[in-house]
Amino acid sequence: RQGGPRDCRGTDPAPPSDGGQPERREDRVTLTIFLTLSLLVGGAAFIQGAVGIGFALIMAPVFGFVDATYLPVTLLVLMLPLNLLVAWRERHAIDRQGAGWITAGRFFGTFLGMAVLIALSVRQLEIAVGLLTILAAAVALMAPPFRITPPASVGVGLFTGITETATGIGGPPLALLYQHAEGPTLRATVATCFLVGEVISLVILLLSGRITQDQMLAAVMLVPAVLVGTVLSRVVHARINGPALRLAVLIFSIVSGAALILKG
Repeated sequence: RQGGPRDCRGTDPAPPSDGGQPERREDRVTLTIFLTLSLLVGGAAFIQGAVGIGFALIMAPVFGFVDATYLPVTLLVLMLPLNLLVAWRERHAIDRQGAGWITAGRFFGTFLGMAVLIALSVRQLEIAVGLLTILAAAVALMAPPFRITPPASVGVGLFTGITETATGIGGPPLALLYQHAEGPTLRATVATCFLVGEVISLVILLLSGRITQDQMLAAVMLVPAVLVGTVLSRVVHARINGPALRLAVLIFSIVSGAALILKG
């Protein structure tokens, strides 16, 4: 009989105050991360919808900090509705000939990007995203303007195919090619090239078994934020100070890329 109470105490569950607390704390952390990501995704979609680039430059380093295994798939999926809406909104301004040449180069670049992605570990992918973010932003800030010719368009498409398939980042070369075009032409053509290229990349990634359930679930949860940001950009894109916002995005990209490289 004396052994009974000790046995019962030994099998009693832990007090509620000790047991449930870690789970609730973990839930709060998860909710905080989700809400923060939603705000950042919505803001990045708003910026790209207004000035033509910015979504991947902002979100690729952010996903790198949260969990680099979401790259590039979650980023590519989130950009599908964003670029579809922007391209449709200003479809009258699409440079169809230029988009065709860019897409040709983009197709072949996808396979090279796939090879890069397969070769990288998670930490190497984080470093690659950081380096590419800094390089892309620096090029967009300092490089001389391109002439929109078929060879230049194919070259930009090839480079974009490699970088976007491997890391999700591909906007600055396209924006550089069209930086002296009118705003609607830049936004609509870049969005069209992104949209077609993202479909190509996702098909190749799917066929090679590189798309996971977690990546798709994260994208589905964040799509509403993309839609909100894109719709809001429609209200202000004609009145926003594009050059100033673009400069802020590029500076943020350089800082976040450097932080991702230095991450432990």
